[in-house]
Amino acid sequence: MTPFLEFLDVSFSYERNSVLQDLNFTMEQGECAALIGPNGVGKTTLLRLAAGIAACSQGSVSLDGRRLDALPRGEAARMVALVPQRFEVPFDFTVEQIVQQGRTPYLGLFSGFSRRDRIAVERALELTAVTSLRKRVFNELSGGERQRVKIALGLAQEPRLLLLDEPTQNLDLGRQLELLDYIRVLNDEGVTVLAAMHDLQLIPGTFSSVLLLGPDQEIRKGDPQDLLQPDILERAFDCPPRRHPKLVVENRILLERTP
Repeated sequence: MTPFLEFLDVSFSYERNSVLQDLNFTMEQGECAALIGPNGVGKTTLLRLAAGIAACSQGSVSLDGRRLDALPRGEAARMVALVPQRFEVPFDFTVEQIVQQGRTPYLGLFSGFSRRDRIAVERALELTAVTSLRKRVFNELSGGERQRVKIALGLAQEPRLLLLDEPTQNLDLGRQLELLDYIRVLNDEGVTVLAAMHDLQLIPGTFSSVLLLGPDQEIRKGDPQDLLQPDILERAFDCPPRRHPKLVVENRILLERTP
């Protein structure tokens, strides 16, 4: 069976600095995976490669059996949506105008919004609970509200692969749990999800698999129960439990909560 997303011997360098080296992993259609690892290890770069925004220095990224760099730009944009950490809006666009940009890959050169486009935008606004903000200026929103609008923009794109870079950033606990609910709903509908996650306690119960990108550039994949173990995390994050007992306690709690 052909993997839905495949990294084959992928390397990436930026101005002669190697960021990623010889990465190999696959994801199946409908999988929901959390990407974890220490800061600076290349998680954002990996997501950009999966979205086709960055190009591999070596190797290839394939989506549904086709090399991503060989797909027409419009087709790739309809298949993959990336919700980044940073999202700068230079003008006073409203929330509704921002989310409508997610329909750009579906619009013809001179065509306007269709009924399907309007339905997709409304559903994205509703799923992320920002319908009441639709006429607000994006740049006047709080950090948490902006985060939800960014996710709505990605959802309006109706992607088959949704990439999220630290989606719970700037969200309080209640909004974090709401976001996890959104991810589960989308995944239940067949959307494949890959999300870089900082808070490990939010992973069990939502994500079916974990990709651990270590400082040695090796990537490990497994079930949350297998990879969210103190001895594995100690090495990956360089925090032995004798110095950081909180790691052991918190991960024992989160593993006990795993279905």
